[in-house]
This record gives sequence, structure tokens and C-alpha cells, in this order.
Amino acid sequence: MKRQRGVWLALAAGLFILAAWLMLSGQGEEETPAAPKVEFPRRLRPQERERVERRRTYVMPQDAGVALAPGTASTPDKPRDPLLAALPRGAGKTAVVIEANALRYSPIGELLLECLMNRGGKELERFKQTTGVDPLKDLDRLVITDDGLIVSGNFGDPRLKELLARDGSVAYGDGASLFELGRSRPLPDGGVAQRQGLSVGAWNDQMLMFGFKPDGMNGIKDVIDRVEGRGPDEPPVISENSTYGEMYGVLSVEQLRKLFPPEQKELADRLAAAAQNVELHVDASSGFAMTAQVKGADAALVTDLGKSLGGALSLARMKAQAEDDTELAQLLDFAKVRPDGDSFGLEMAVPLDVIQKQLAFCREAQEPPPATPSPEATSVPSEVAH
Repeated sequence: MKRQRGVWLALAAGLFILAAWLMLSGQGEEETPAAPKVEFPRRLRPQERERVERRRTYVMPQDAGVALAPGTASTPDKPRDPLLAALPRGAGKTAVVIEANALRYSPIGELLLECLMNRGGKELERFKQTTGVDPLKDLDRLVITDDGLIVSGNFGDPRLKELLARDGSVAYGDGASLFELGRSRPLPDGGVAQRQGLSVGAWNDQMLMFGFKPDGMNGIKDVIDRVEGRGPDEPPVISENSTYGEMYGVLSVEQLRKLFPPEQKELADRLAAAAQNVELHVDASSGFAMTAQVKGADAALVTDLGKSLGGALSLARMKAQAEDDTELAQLLDFAKVRPDGDSFGLEMAVPLDVIQKQLAFCREAQEPPPATPSPEATSVPSEVAH
């Protein structure tokens, strides 16, 4: 699970780091030619506003133990999105949301699905049979945080519940259960060894939480407390107004620094000195279009960083054109830096036709290997399971 979290974080921040790395190639003052028109994610679209309203489904139960003054009536809380309520609070936190269901039906998602079915269809079917969960239908959103992974969707199948509870379960809060997976391991002598397992929480058949740290269960309890109204009285790091795109969220500078290789320490330090966090939004409705808003307390440092990055992108584009690297030049046509006071926005895009070309190798139907008859097959008629 820890490796998977790293892959998702790398996907969320990869284009930003690639652009920032270009700073090392020098500065430039050339004016960037006008890039082709691309629709970048900037605000909630009508269908996303409707999505926000549909997800306001959870009303916290009234506290029966709170005494009301005579003549007063309790005011029920407004419905809210339980997944957003589960997100961490406070500055310096990371939370990146992947709209798995929306991404699955995007052009990029269709390409990736075709690759998956050509190369891993049997594994997907085995997972569905074992857990009763169809990732292509039951998975809604996936959230990567500093402490673990949160997944929303339909998780009420008895097979999944039985699988989670095989090492026991504990009820927690108003509608959650806690599990430690892989805690027991059989020994050759017949005994059982106890070890640190994977901490998992399930809430109301709608949400699964996975803790990556040694004290992962405490982190999962914190998530459940936030959902059920027992957490800190602070807004989540992602508001409803920021839930646009097929991927969105906030990356802390510390998480970004971990993604840089050791040889890029100087660049990582410069980013950390200027920025407080990076807000990401990715639109996959037609190709791949990303905006990254870099914010910091020192407006001068952030402005200088943005100017350097803009000059480096311009220089890289000119170099690609001079070397007849048409593919790189085309990608850099979509790269732009937009200064905005104590922050700047980075825009990058990859057209759909480029993605299709890059994924062509895995989209081709895979030829099944020739069947090798087993010794039993040569003497016993085969049976077809129904």
C-alpha cells in the first residue's frame, strides 16, 4: 500500500516537478509564443456543482446527551459530503483526490481501461470474485493523505466484510468498524505469530480507510471522528468549491521534497523556501490539462520563482524547436506560468493524440500464449465449469 501511495503522489506532482526541473537549464527573457487553446480546470463547472450537491448525504446525529434550554429546539445540521469531512485539517497537510469514477469514463480512462483489460483482465475478475467489489463500478473517489488512503464507494458486499474481519474487528463511533489485516501468521510448528498488521477502517459501507504508519489505527480513528463530528472545528484542506477536475487537492512542500531525487536537492530546497503548498487540478475530459497554484508567505520569493520558471520553460521550448524535437515543442506550447501576487499558476497539458500514441504499445490486443496440455489433459476429458 505504501508503494501505491507513492505512485499516486508521483502522478499528481510529476508534471509540476518536470517543469520546475527545467529551471536548472538556465534563464530566458524571450517572449513565449501564443499556445494553442486548451481548456484548463479553473472553477466548478455545472456538472461538478451538481455532483457537489448530490454528495451532501450525511447528517450528523443529534447528541442525545446535550441538554437544551427550556423552550428551545435543536437545529439539525446541514447534510455534508462525508468524504470531504474525512479530510485532514490545518496548514501543511496533503490531500489529493482522484475522481476514479469520472476518470474511468474519460478518454484517458478508456485508454487505460483498454490496456488493463488486455493485460490484467483475469486479475481484475479474480479480485471481484474474492471481494465482491468491482473497481470499475463500485469505486467512486480515492484520496491520498500524509497518513494513508481513503476510498469511497459501495463496500457493502458480505464477501468483503468477511475478508476484512478474518482477524477480528472492533466497532468504533456511530457507524464504523476497525480491522488489523495480516496480524496473525501461522508458524511451521503449528503456533501463531503476532505482528503489526495493516490498519483498516470501514464506515457505513461507503468508505474504507487504510493507515500506512505504525500508529495507523489512531489515524483511522481521527478520520472517523472528523466524519462523525468529533474532530477539530476547522475546515478541511479541500473545500467544496475546489472539487473541480478529475484530480484535485493540496500537496505540502514536504511531500513535494520527498519526490525529488537526491541530485535535485538544491531545487527542492528552493521550492521549499518559497512555497507553503501547491494546489493541483487536473482535467481529463479531453487529454490531460493541469494547473498547479504555488502559494507562499513571501511574495518576493514566490514571484522570483515564478519568473525563473517561466523563463526556463520559454528557453526549453526554443531549444526544442531549434533541435527539431517537435513532440517536446508541442508539449511546451501548452506550458505557461501566470503570476498572481503572492502565488503563481503553472499550466501544462498533454493532448489526447499524444497520449494515444504513448499508450499504443499496451492497447494492442495481446496474443494468448499457446496452451500446453497437462499430463492429465491427455488422458482425462476436460470439464468446463459453469
